[in-house]
Amino acid sequence: NDPEPGSPRSSAPGSRFPGPAVGGDPPGRSPLPAPVSPSGWPRGAGYSHGIAAEGRAIFVAGQIGWDPITQHIVLGGLGAQVRQALTNIVAVLAAAGAEPRHLVRLTWFITDRDRYLRERDAIGAAYRDVMGRHYPAMSVMVVAGLLEERAEVEIEATAVVPAARGAPDA
Repeated sequence: NDPEPGSPRSSAPGSRFPGPAVGGDPPGRSPLPAPVSPSGWPRGAGYSHGIAAEGRAIFVAGQIGWDPITQHIVLGGLGAQVRQALTNIVAVLAAAGAEPRHLVRLTWFITDRDRYLRERDAIGAAYRDVMGRHYPAMSVMVVAGLLEERAEVEIEATAVVPAARGAPDA
């Protein structure tokens, strides 16, 4: 059951999504968002170059490292704030019937490039603990500051929950 040229699962020349699609779909199940990469490109370190997905889109507003109820920033530095921001994203996804595996894009805004590089191990551990080993397309931008002045990171998320196979288009 090969994908048709031009389909998101195709790596045929002239495909809309050139390069190998990583992962596979269990028989009879809806396809999940799948990483794509141009032929010959090395795998991204902790991210995917692109994601192919079809279904219901969920857009998560920028989340910072605070408890959303008390609005207190967590203690413990950038790694702890990343963990909390990601936990907040997962909570919003769950409220929409989605999971981290449905993520197609994360956009990170950080206030200190050097701190981010120094704390990469803690950030990576927090990411894997909260999100697992699903790595959507990601961008990281260094900004002069965030609206909440104690925040060191803000992360926006986009997820796509696949439509059930055979379901009518909405």
